[in-house]
Amino acid sequence: MTITTKIRRQGGAAVVTIPPVMLQMLQTQVGDQLSLTIADGALVARPVERASRRYTLSELLKGTDEMQRLSAETAGALDGDAVGREIG
Repeated sequence: MTITTKIRRQGGAAVVTIPPVMLQMLQTQVGDQLSLTIADGALVARPVERASRRYTLSELLKGTDEMQRLSAETAGALDGDAVGREIG
């Protein structure tokens, strides 16, 4: 499939528009990264492999003890009488 597009300027960068059908063919979407290379005088764009990040349980739970402590410290501070036009 060949599609003609125009190089335009946006700020200090040169921008090329990729039609949605080509994004689908590349199995990419807006926000994905592409690797650009020059091969035999042609610009070649390839999707960058997305490394799926696997978190350990300790990474997921990091900071929960501190959050519990802060929640316990501030729990009573929010239990006061109305001081303005709050709906009670």
